[in-house]
Amino acid sequence: MDFFSEIIGETVVLGIDSLILGFCVKQLSKCKHILNALQTAPILDIDSTLNKEINKYSDHVIPYVVIRGLVKPLGNPIVSNYNNTVTGVIQRLTIKEHVIARTSAGFWSDQTRTIHEVCNATPFVLNNGKYSIEVVDALAAELLDLDVISDKFEPMSPGVIDHVWGFFSGVRQRGLQTMEEMLRDGSYITAIGELSRTHTGALKIQPPRDGLPLYLTTATKSSLLKRLASSRDFLRILLVVFGAVAVLASGRVAYKYLKRRKRLQLEDSLKRQLAAGRKERRAHAREKNLTDVQLCVVCSENPKEIILLPCGHVCLCEDCSENIKDNCPICRERIEARAPAFIT
Repeated sequence: MDFFSEIIGETVVLGIDSLILGFCVKQLSKCKHILNALQTAPILDIDSTLNKEINKYSDHVIPYVVIRGLVKPLGNPIVSNYNNTVTGVIQRLTIKEHVIARTSAGFWSDQTRTIHEVCNATPFVLNNGKYSIEVVDALAAELLDLDVISDKFEPMSPGVIDHVWGFFSGVRQRGLQTMEEMLRDGSYITAIGELSRTHTGALKIQPPRDGLPLYLTTATKSSLLKRLASSRDFLRILLVVFGAVAVLASGRVAYKYLKRRKRLQLEDSLKRQLAAGRKERRAHAREKNLTDVQLCVVCSENPKEIILLPCGHVCLCEDCSENIKDNCPICRERIEARAPAFIT
């Protein structure tokens, strides 16, 4: 049996485990990078001291900074579709379909899928009195806390035909959920990102250039640190679990390989012993005082015992036949088979 077929189960487990382990390592490295950057990120107020702080950095850019302020639109704000009294700077409209679907095991379970989502945004700043910072590319924020303005669920009333069709198709409609979320005008939020000053003196906060995330959240720096530390600890637990699985699967592969190698060595040793025994028995059974015509053309000691096919030459003893694999020593035709020859 081929060795790979013996370890197919361990190979599949090891392959899947390696993918999960690689993903966990990548996510843990990213989490640690963000956590270290956030721990050292300064917390600055939007006031007259902000320009003095930014002057301390080269190119007037602070790589990662924590800023808190009030959301204020630059121009006309976005008006809510469901409440005319609510305005904001970012709007997310989502339509979700709720269904009851039959699983492969035959059970019915509730499932939700997003069938449409659209985001609208208008330029805005974080404001504190007469001082402000423009937020650039807010929709690229990894964490964007929005208020739910409207969340409506419209149930469906299926008829008899719908029930029959749902039974055979495995999907029954429950209804549609329409949700509107907004970052409201006047919200007090925390922005974490890269702070820079343009040549005109305007300040802006945007996604950092070194891969760190932009955060627009109502949470504080300390709560974000706790959340990231919790994610880091969870990823460490996953690394230990899947690392242990990888070690066990690798150990099983190594055990089967060593066991197979030991078995092959034992079989090879047994074959050599049997071959030596046969050679010794042949030596005792062979006739003596043969003519040159009856002797092997290679060793000239043992009698001719093997016929080579397809050429049909009987020219080798069994001992020499084991070492000549390719061509007949008489006619040089390729050897395809061999058989015992009995010469009387």
